[in-house]
Amino acid sequence: MPSRKNFIAGLMPKGSLLGVVHLPALPGAPGYAGKLEPVRQSMRRDLLALKKGGSHAVILENFGDAPFSADSAGPAAVACLTSLACEAREIFPGPLGINLLRNDGVGAMAVAAAAGADFIRVNVLVGARLADQGVLNGIAEKLLRFRKRIGAERIRIFADVDVKHSAPLAPGYTIEDEARDAWERGGADALILSGAGTGHGTDPDHLRRAHSAAPRAPLLLGSGTTLENIEDYLPEASGFIVATALKRSGKIDFARVRAFVRALAQAGR
Repeated sequence: MPSRKNFIAGLMPKGSLLGVVHLPALPGAPGYAGKLEPVRQSMRRDLLALKKGGSHAVILENFGDAPFSADSAGPAAVACLTSLACEAREIFPGPLGINLLRNDGVGAMAVAAAAGADFIRVNVLVGARLADQGVLNGIAEKLLRFRKRIGAERIRIFADVDVKHSAPLAPGYTIEDEARDAWERGGADALILSGAGTGHGTDPDHLRRAHSAAPRAPLLLGSGTTLENIEDYLPEASGFIVATALKRSGKIDFARVRAFVRALAQAGR
């Protein structure tokens, strides 16, 4: 059995692909089309493509719900995402993650606990960021207490550092500070580095800076990974969260998933 250090938070092998399912708008969001079945069909299609292509893990994300609330996504989103996540758990056999935008880590934890998911993604775990939703405040204290209260300690927390679509509220609060605080004080099980926005490349120097501040933390790439730049992020990167680059005509393409999995296997040799 490989040692635990070769795994990301004990869930998946180092060098894993975490494919993201961008869900269409859920009930309560401005873009909701009025029926949940098309949302289910879109999720099933992308999950099956990720499964066929060999993705090591998947993340369900309420990507279509923009504009997002700064904190609670609301009961309709939590209820519907729970239903979808329960179905996803039956379709995809590997680790399942939940990301409830913009920063509803408590709601994501509730969904994950109910659906048997394995981890959540939290955009702002510590500190504060300025985004189009306004000020996003760190939720570590509230999230960890809620996880303890519902007996969900098995669910891992993957926390963004210098999260995309935002800017630091205090310029003196560096990537190193945020990485160290999220890992040592915020209770994160893995850290995520991303570019300026969805699909934007991550600065390799940011990855190295986060690694220097929290050398024991698994580091994941949260945006902008392509087949051409994977090796730019090694050896610091433990895994790659990918959505845009896996798509063809707006749908996840299993051949692209398979190509990513093979490229990661080769890069890790």
